[in-house]
Amino acid sequence: MLPLEGGPPQFTFSWLDYLLFFGMLSLSALIGIYFGCCGTKQSSAKEYLLAGRTMKIMPVAMSLISSNISGITIMGAPSDIYKYGANYIWSLISMVITSVACVYVYMPVFLNLELVSTYQYLEMRFDKKIRTLASILFTLQVLLLNPILIYVPALAFSQATGLHLHLIAPTLCIVCIFYTTIGGLKAVLWTDTLQTTSIFICLLVVFGMGLSASGGVDNVIEIADKGERLDIFDFGLDPTKRDSFWGFVLGCTISWMVDISVNQSTIQRVMAVPTRKQAEKVIYIFCIGTMLIKTFTTFIGVMMYAKYSDCDPIGSGKVTHIDQMVPYYVIDVGGRIPGLPGLFIAGIFSGGLSSLSTTLNTLAATFYSDFISRCMPDTITEKRKSKILKLIVVIGGIICILLVFVVEKMGGILQLTVTFSGITSGSLLGLFTLGMVFPMANATGALCGGVAGLIFNSWLVLSNQWYKYRGLIRDFPKPLSVEGCEFDIEANVTQPYVNIANTELPAIDLRINEVVGEEPNAVFRISFWYYTFLGFVVVLTVGLIVSWLTKKTNQPVRRELLSPVIHFLLPKEKPCEINLDTTKL
Repeated sequence: MLPLEGGPPQFTFSWLDYLLFFGMLSLSALIGIYFGCCGTKQSSAKEYLLAGRTMKIMPVAMSLISSNISGITIMGAPSDIYKYGANYIWSLISMVITSVACVYVYMPVFLNLELVSTYQYLEMRFDKKIRTLASILFTLQVLLLNPILIYVPALAFSQATGLHLHLIAPTLCIVCIFYTTIGGLKAVLWTDTLQTTSIFICLLVVFGMGLSASGGVDNVIEIADKGERLDIFDFGLDPTKRDSFWGFVLGCTISWMVDISVNQSTIQRVMAVPTRKQAEKVIYIFCIGTMLIKTFTTFIGVMMYAKYSDCDPIGSGKVTHIDQMVPYYVIDVGGRIPGLPGLFIAGIFSGGLSSLSTTLNTLAATFYSDFISRCMPDTITEKRKSKILKLIVVIGGIICILLVFVVEKMGGILQLTVTFSGITSGSLLGLFTLGMVFPMANATGALCGGVAGLIFNSWLVLSNQWYKYRGLIRDFPKPLSVEGCEFDIEANVTQPYVNIANTELPAIDLRINEVVGEEPNAVFRISFWYYTFLGFVVVLTVGLIVSWLTKKTNQPVRRELLSPVIHFLLPKEKPCEINLDTTKL
């Protein structure tokens, strides 16, 4: 086993761990082979993208859970909570709001129109330019986020085994490309079901082991409270504060609404079940399952702090990056139990595989429907469509592999994911909301609003990252300590950004996230949780103002293009009047 950079490995991956890990990869590949080579063999676009609309509720709901949770939640959220506190628990509120909005505001429109591509709606409501803009935003979002989805499980496996991340990341992506390419949506749904089960088992086992290692619930809460990890009741309106109640309720709600209510992958899945009632049940099950996982990940982060409150593994040099904390913790508390590290890494890989396969399948549907299909003749066969869709999956996967090498040079995965998604997500949700909720919105307003939202958020996000790169913005982590660590003074361990109280250890660099130079304007210090929300507000504001200034005497918007929640505001449809000439009877 190769040593990790920054120190020797602490544990050994057993044969049972490897068996569990490679067993998960093998089962995922076999599911893809089965659906690619048996039955209908995914030979038509409808079969490949919508699973023939014959799926049951549970596999679709499990697929939604797995694809939206991913390794980012399992690894990123506990690490973030360990460093910054448990405000993440407020995201449970955002999940409820998001699910209700999906069922009653957005989803009914898509289901009634029976669209393969959600962006086709924007063409029907506005014009082709708006559809193209939204498709470009989505493609950009996939290319920004997919490398993170690959990087997370690769990092976990590297931490556990010592194998190089550059070897693991392409392997993960190749397996995912393989079963997604040949198996289509059916393969994605059933592998997601398998992988969601793995995630739940993994979290339950880690939760139980961690609770035992931390001395029980009371002890965990007492230590976490002393360490300021439970200071979550902050209802202040300061948008520059990294984590707050309003940051999650506003920012996280809008972010999740993009992923659930108008996302191509979600609508593609709910359309795989036969009826609207079943689609609603899928969303409700998804909401409950996701809330359970978020609760577990939040408490795992708190337990991690209780375990290492007096000996921070980063400050002591045992791990080199905050995102390695979760696999280190799992191996530390349960590494001597055969199979537990393998089960956890399999769960991380499950989330990564699920999310990656989902986005690749969705990218194929969007890119073909919104770009390639315009160049295809009307006589194109279903078999040829299916081949083109599979080629898009392969090319998209290769691009994502290459971008992994960029992601590994950047910061914490949870913050990085929310930040990058903020560039495009607010504009996407704003365009759909303009179309479905505001009858007065027109194509000119939507185009101006969408472009304004993209430009504003790109400027905000990139400026923030630039100032952070220059060391002009602090992120104020909660205090961490190495007072209980036993140090090898000759190791010359350094930790540039963790708050530690012990000043009698000359081998430790005690700098506390110093800011060199003048802090930038408060606009550039706004919490990353607000990025998507701000982009959403800009799109609505600009879109409605421009629509009002350019209003024309057009025909009223078709009723089916508007959300049912505003139908009561529309003028009642007049019954057709039939004039009969009774003199000719």
